[in-house]
Amino acid sequence: MKEKQTLEVEIHTDFIKLDSFLKFAAVADTGAMGKEMVLDGIVSVNGEICTMRGKKIRCGDVVEVNLEDCVITLIPKMAEAEK
Repeated sequence: MKEKQTLEVEIHTDFIKLDSFLKFAAVADTGAMGKEMVLDGIVSVNGEICTMRGKKIRCGDVVEVNLEDCVITLIPKMAEAEK
């Protein structure tokens, strides 16, 4: 069984593009790696696999990354100073 991790990630804008969000959350080392993860079909947004790297991720969305050894759930939330 895969290990599961859940992380809340503060964002400072109304939205962030999916591939950038993966890099910002430190799941992908580079933007290119984030793009590759999305195009490989291992990323889902709100329960559906998403292959649109430019998909706008907003507070309240749930992003899951299905890696070989674990599943990482990322939950964007508005940074405290931005509320």
